[in-house]
Amino acid sequence: MKRFILSSLIFILLAVPALAQTSKDDVVDFGQPVPLTIVSEDSSHTFMIERAVSLDQQARGMMFRESMDPDSGMLFEFDQPKIATIWMKNTPLPLDILFVRSNGKILKIEHMAQPYKLRSASSEAIVAAVLELQGGRSKELGIMPGDLVQHEFFGTEPK
Repeated sequence: MKRFILSSLIFILLAVPALAQTSKDDVVDFGQPVPLTIVSEDSSHTFMIERAVSLDQQARGMMFRESMDPDSGMLFEFDQPKIATIWMKNTPLPLDILFVRSNGKILKIEHMAQPYKLRSASSEAIVAAVLELQGGRSKELGIMPGDLVQHEFFGTEPK
């Protein structure tokens, strides 16, 4: 019985590569950036974002990046809505972490998440995605909870 449990555990660990730590030398392709727009009460702003859809892409995220364009970002798209947690391990840049509901509405923003911190930021409620922007950008542009993220993932892209 112990042998069966041990071999099952080894199989699970080998079958789920995203649970393994990502290293600086790993190559993860995020594809070409695509537009995403955030609409506030009286303005809108478009970012060119990378999409983190696969488990490998989500495990890597913004790790090891030493610079970021102010109008860029990364959208973590979940298969199923969930309570999401994000950490800053191996991430040298401060980030704004926007937790986004299935309807594209921003639920919560974690402003200026500190580089390299292992403390997780949580959505505290069910979300469909997480959007990471350059740290401080949300306040600079007046982006707030309740604002609308326009992107095909949410079915809210501009007409």
